[in-house]
Amino acid sequence: MKKETMTPKERWLAVLQHKKPDRLPLDYNATTEADALLMKYMRCPDTESMLKKLHIDVCVVVGPKYVGPSTPDGTDIYGCRYRNVNYVGGSYAECTYHPLADYKSVDEIKKNYKWPDPDWWDYSDIPKQIIGKEDNIVRGGHSEPMLFYKYLRGDIQAFVDLIENPEIAHYCLDKLFELSYENTIRIYEAIPGVVKLTFVAEDLGGQEDLLYSPEHIREFLLPGMKKMMDLTHQNGAYVMHHSDGAIRKILPAMIEAGIDILNPVQWRCKGMDREGLKRDFGDKIVFHSGVDNQHTLPFGTKDEVIKEVLDNIRILGRNGGYILAPCHNIQSNTPPENVVAMYETAYENGWQ
Repeated sequence: MKKETMTPKERWLAVLQHKKPDRLPLDYNATTEADALLMKYMRCPDTESMLKKLHIDVCVVVGPKYVGPSTPDGTDIYGCRYRNVNYVGGSYAECTYHPLADYKSVDEIKKNYKWPDPDWWDYSDIPKQIIGKEDNIVRGGHSEPMLFYKYLRGDIQAFVDLIENPEIAHYCLDKLFELSYENTIRIYEAIPGVVKLTFVAEDLGGQEDLLYSPEHIREFLLPGMKKMMDLTHQNGAYVMHHSDGAIRKILPAMIEAGIDILNPVQWRCKGMDREGLKRDFGDKIVFHSGVDNQHTLPFGTKDEVIKEVLDNIRILGRNGGYILAPCHNIQSNTPPENVVAMYETAYENGWQ
């Protein structure tokens, strides 16, 4: 019987440093509804016991407590309003009001809109969030400004702005980056040297291609993202870059900017074949996820899940540099037996 010789934190760090861990690290992400179904199936009383049973190398996410101005129900700190949309098996929040949608100039926004302030958060509680979790890797800090810009302006208008109103896009994205940057600095300061992962995210790809031109990515997003990446590295942490979809065209630029981990690997998307990614970028970045939850996990057989996990270990895990996880949150339409098969197969076959 194989015996673990590393803590979850040591396992993550070994992979991030392109060294050999005792076994393949396993990560987990799912919706609340999927969590409940899996706990029931596995007869676990809580999430913690379920994750332990699945051999998950838990990543502890820390963050400040919001203490700023109160917001009405269904409204966030930016003034965006949301409504819950139900679907079979769960619900999600959809933005229905975009507070900056009608503004025509930067001057109008400056005159009428108040941006959130980092002083609206209390960072003093963060040290308590890691007590008793010294064996786990810690993630803190996050940026994803284009996501919130689309909430502020509306999806269509946000895309139009990149061409017709670039000054508005630059101004708002800079404000959003500034907030993320300052928030992340304060998280680092709250627990010096403890944070080892920081999310620098943006969904840049669709199923077939980029959602933005490479030129627009380089103009509007990459400068702020690089600033966040530099801050991350200066504080001894690694950049975890999340971007769904077909992003092969822009991946070299993202690597040059400073990403350390690519999440997810949506290998069914155009240009994202695992062999090519591993061949061309495997010595530069770590791959995270790779188990397809658009097709295989929800709709595949148990044998198909097992085959995909073994393929990922063989391809993405060759010579290390791979953390296995689903490509996105496991959804409530995913058979629990498929989830268990994914992790059991990875645990049994991931020893180095």
